[in-house]
Amino acid sequence: MGKIVRTISQDGGILCMAIDSTDMAAQAERYHKTSAVMTAALGRLLTAASMMGDMLKGEKDSVTLRLAGDGPAGALIAVADSKGNVKAYAANAVVELPLNQYGKLDVSGAVGRQGTLTVIKDLGMREPYVGQIPIVSGEIAEDVTHYYAVSEQTPTVCALGVLVNTDLTVISAGGYLIQLLPGVDDDTITRLEENVNRMPPVSQMLADGMTPEQICEKALEGFSPEVLDESTVCYRCDCSRERVERALCSLGSEELRQMAQEQEDTQVECHFCDKRYHFSSKELLAMAKRREAVQRNSEDEPSGGSCQNTDPQ
Repeated sequence: MGKIVRTISQDGGILCMAIDSTDMAAQAERYHKTSAVMTAALGRLLTAASMMGDMLKGEKDSVTLRLAGDGPAGALIAVADSKGNVKAYAANAVVELPLNQYGKLDVSGAVGRQGTLTVIKDLGMREPYVGQIPIVSGEIAEDVTHYYAVSEQTPTVCALGVLVNTDLTVISAGGYLIQLLPGVDDDTITRLEENVNRMPPVSQMLADGMTPEQICEKALEGFSPEVLDESTVCYRCDCSRERVERALCSLGSEELRQMAQEQEDTQVECHFCDKRYHFSSKELLAMAKRREAVQRNSEDEPSGGSCQNTDPQ
């Protein structure tokens, strides 16, 4: 289990949250069998998504981060619920690159330095909120910082890190997010910048045994931070056979019949957890019939409506 801690400075001007996402990054590596640089890239993105999800207010709210760069990694996606639980995947799980000029995993080389970061917040409204910015570095933390500055006009510092063993397992992963509230004076900003500049890499702090609360205390040193709340988070995929059936039904009855004719067994694999769901040709034909019944009996049913558990009348 991971852990998120949220704190606020005594004067109420600075919010700081930190997360230990080691277990979540490790679970992503086990599911997707990522190479070292992709473990770092995916671990950073899911860490950011988890913190952003934890900031949502509605119980059913969710946030999706889609990083689409011009590097060999292809698109990376992370989805978090309002409790900070997260799932993620990358188009290309295995990318091999030499270390960068600093002797570290070349995340920006894998992601690319051209492309977009898209943030989709589903807040239970008619349409989700969508914000999109150009990638500024491909290092992910800088891109998240830029997103907040451009799309939400919120001064933010984001730090993300993943340490990977030579055997490709995760040593540590985590991050912190600092945001300034309206009315903060220049002296406060200067002192905060000095604190941030003295901070070691977040993955190293976690590897050295620091907790998320201690990371917040270090970031807000001199500001007497107070803990607002803390919670446990995990890598959690909410896929199910029912959800997969609804997705198949959205293809339409004609497509379902064609799939049933082409093979006796159809396999659908979840991108987030690699779980496989099998459907026989008879099951696909039954779905096609239910789909047709829905269309006949409900003129208002959207074209992508579900045929799950719907019987002809």
